[in-house]
Amino acid sequence: MTQQFPRPVNPLSKLDLLSEHWSPRVIAEMNDYQFKVVRIQGDFVWHSHADTDEAFLVLEGRLRIDFRDGQVTLDCGELFVVPRGVEHKPYAEGEVKLMLIEPRGVRNTGEEDGARTALNDLWI
Repeated sequence: MTQQFPRPVNPLSKLDLLSEHWSPRVIAEMNDYQFKVVRIQGDFVWHSHADTDEAFLVLEGRLRIDFRDGQVTLDCGELFVVPRGVEHKPYAEGEVKLMLIEPRGVRNTGEEDGARTALNDLWI
């Protein structure tokens, strides 16, 4: 019997299949964590995640994450982890392609509801 191994996943190739902004899609899972890709542009909403950190890895473009007391700017290839409970608001002047790493079931808008709230567990 031959064991079947999963195939490698190319996040940028998966992003090529995604045209809409602010709609994260799962591309892989590890234990209870999901790796999601998303295209963003413009302003997001202020939100936080009470129970988990959230990791942002910029694959293309430049991302700014605003905090109530400052901001951080990420360039292509840079990773930043927003600690649990910290209110933040991503912003992208031009289109940014991101990978998000977070536990399965985490809502992209935290406790906030609105037009930017995406469905969970959608794969691409």
